[in-house]
Amino acid sequence: MIQVNRHTLANGLRIVHNEDNSTQMVALNILYDVGARDEDPAHTGFAHLFEHLMFGGSVNVPDYDTPVQNAGGENNAWTNNDITNYYITLPYQNVETGFWLESDRMLSLDFSPRSLEVQRQVVIEEFKQRNLNQPYGDASHLLREMAYQTHPYRWPTIGKEISHIANATLEEVKDFFFRFYAPNNAILAVTGHISFDETVRLAEKWFGSISSRDVRVRKLPEETLQTSIRRMTVERPVPVDALYMAFHMCNRHHADYYVYDMITDVLSSGRSSRFIRSLVHDQKLFTSIDAYISGSLDEGLIFVTGKPSEGVTLEQAEHAVWEELERLKTVPVAEVELEKVKNRYESEQIFNNMNYLNLATNLAYFELVNRAEDINDEVGKYRSVTAAQIQEVATRCFVPENCSVLYYKKQS
Repeated sequence: MIQVNRHTLANGLRIVHNEDNSTQMVALNILYDVGARDEDPAHTGFAHLFEHLMFGGSVNVPDYDTPVQNAGGENNAWTNNDITNYYITLPYQNVETGFWLESDRMLSLDFSPRSLEVQRQVVIEEFKQRNLNQPYGDASHLLREMAYQTHPYRWPTIGKEISHIANATLEEVKDFFFRFYAPNNAILAVTGHISFDETVRLAEKWFGSISSRDVRVRKLPEETLQTSIRRMTVERPVPVDALYMAFHMCNRHHADYYVYDMITDVLSSGRSSRFIRSLVHDQKLFTSIDAYISGSLDEGLIFVTGKPSEGVTLEQAEHAVWEELERLKTVPVAEVELEKVKNRYESEQIFNNMNYLNLATNLAYFELVNRAEDINDEVGKYRSVTAAQIQEVATRCFVPENCSVLYYKKQS
């Protein structure tokens, strides 16, 4: 049982804490409740841009990295469609450095034309490397635009196009920051070699004076119900053809979320999984194939992606996937097969949360979803999934009218 302590500052900053004296380190994880879904369709990529801008200097600290390194710490960040997450790890003797640095960049960034231009070029280069110049790099853009017609999940975290970042003004960047980067829109998770009393003291000292901000209530358009299969074929200079399929699924708060996640493990997690055993080893139709969920807070997607073997057409590959999905709908998953997946998940969760940094990240996320204490119930929710539930959800999900299919062909 993971012990969770909590405190909320007057400005709305939520603090969750777990003490672990088996390490001499402390992790501070700050999750901001803002992601790519909060962007304007004509100004995408801003949440990801801030992942970089937050390291470009704050109002009182022109250089973020040097104090971290001098204190023996490490830091990083990541963004997705729902959240922006920053973390820093430090020896416990120097933990106040982390509270100082994180509070200063929550207070305000150094909004200078030079800082914006530097980070803008970094993001543009990343866009080019990952999405334009890398094989299959635009597949996510294409598939999201097919699957989503109204919800802002229709663009990836990196943004819809380079011009949105290239043309971003300093005033637009400032407006985005002060709308979302606020104590009352953030969760601070602190884990490791630090007491709860010390955590609260330092949080009050460094974050307590930051004023809450007028964070707008999120009102996102609901995705319209898909009623027919959607298809797209593209040709690109890639080594081999690839198949991409996306099916709509429930949101993160729905009880079926755990069933969808278990389905992807049954299909493709490990050498004995159905896709790997049947489509790769036995029939030799694919050289690789995977199934996974987007993990989105709002209604997400369950993906099937694979590269057919030489001589196998994309049509043949897709037909084989449908056959396996049909078997999942008509033949109940054997108990031994289901138990294997549950055991794997349970062991992964136990080992993952033994690491103080992973635990900080997970506590912040569970606090956002509902309550940090729910982390203790997660394994039980997966263990409660039944073969009948998998069959029922698969029957609803894996139908053509719920599917978007992308044929990504090698240029001839």
